[in-house]
Amino acid sequence: MHYDAFMRTTLTLDDDIADFLKEQSQLHNKPFKQVVNEVLRRGMAPGSKVTTSPIFRIVPNRSGLFPGVDPRKLNQLNDQLEAEDFAHESAT
Repeated sequence: MHYDAFMRTTLTLDDDIADFLKEQSQLHNKPFKQVVNEVLRRGMAPGSKVTTSPIFRIVPNRSGLFPGVDPRKLNQLNDQLEAEDFAHESAT
């Protein structure tokens, strides 16, 4: 690869990408051209992965169910209550 060969080209960027590159340019006090080239090189690197946000982790909380309540049977309880309501409504 030859990084010393200069080529001028017109590139149309989406607004969000242009804003990001401008922000990075100002944040790192680098010329816009340098930031664009660095980002493109990182994207072309073998095995490069884009990680934009941290991994989302779920931390479970205690359910607070009373002893003897089986959370796996809550749907069964709901079905029984609905059947009782239906029977009560159809009897009236």
